[in-house]
Amino acid sequence: MVVGGAGYIGSHTVRLLQSRSVPCVVFDNLSTGHRQAIPDDVPFVQADLADREAIGRALQEHKIQSVIHFAAKCYVGESVTEPSKYYRENVFNTWNLLEEMRTHNVMRIVFSSTCATYGNPVQVPMDESHPQKPINPYGHTKLHMEHMMGDYSTAYGLSYAALRYFNAAGAASGGCLGEHHEPETHLIPLVLQVALGQREFISIFGDDYETPDGTCIRDYIHVDDLGDAHLRALCQLEAGAQELHVNLGTGTGFSVKELIEMAREVTGHAIPARMGERRDGDPPQLVSGGTRALDLLGWKPEKAALKRILEDAWSFHRKHPGGYE
Repeated sequence: MVVGGAGYIGSHTVRLLQSRSVPCVVFDNLSTGHRQAIPDDVPFVQADLADREAIGRALQEHKIQSVIHFAAKCYVGESVTEPSKYYRENVFNTWNLLEEMRTHNVMRIVFSSTCATYGNPVQVPMDESHPQKPINPYGHTKLHMEHMMGDYSTAYGLSYAALRYFNAAGAASGGCLGEHHEPETHLIPLVLQVALGQREFISIFGDDYETPDGTCIRDYIHVDDLGDAHLRALCQLEAGAQELHVNLGTGTGFSVKELIEMAREVTGHAIPARMGERRDGDPPQLVSGGTRALDLLGWKPEKAALKRILEDAWSFHRKHPGGYE
């Protein structure tokens, strides 16, 4: 069962499951996901993780053996102003899911975690040994979710994988699936909205960081590569692994200015940029490190080139200028 399977990363993972003939069910409340992103021949349960009866019914009726869990609130700024929503939607609702899984003897879960559990980097690149000291409620809730799964593993035998993403980006080849958030806060879709004429310019928040060109550096990972990592993690759990904590990134960072320049090349548009003040809480660099994904999952990103990521994202946004709507 893919919880949050109508969302950005979830829908790409469902598509990959289908391509590999792995039967799956999507469980999503469509608060941020899109029904149009789910293939018509994939069973769909529209329900909320706040509804334990709906969770249990889906697990039982569809004879679920494993869960991939994407459902969570994910806006850092909103988590600061509305922490109650984030603890309820992320932590409490995940407890609901784990309790129903335990009740129905579904004891494997692959969890969508985040590099936000690390907080401000004390070393770059950041491997899995980096201290986990989140600096906002979003990161706190994701770390709580990891801890909860660890405790369930110790006490009840739950097998779990916590996959800590860096910056998810890109879209399915051919433009059939892509990124559509309301509101949109991610840099690549915002840059491409400028290329489409939907925004006048892209804002750059600070050019005085201790980086080569003064702008923040991030590690962008193609959404299809993320989906592949989830399937590999699930296979490891099925083979007997008990706990996995794995970074997912390319190990290469690109600055905001570098990304905008590459987007200009890919789209053929000028993409005006305006400089603004720094935002609170933006670390200068966030880049994945370590070899655990390769060592434990046999995984390495196949679509790591920034140009490929932007080309696929541009294909989706040109075909769907209004998103799925």
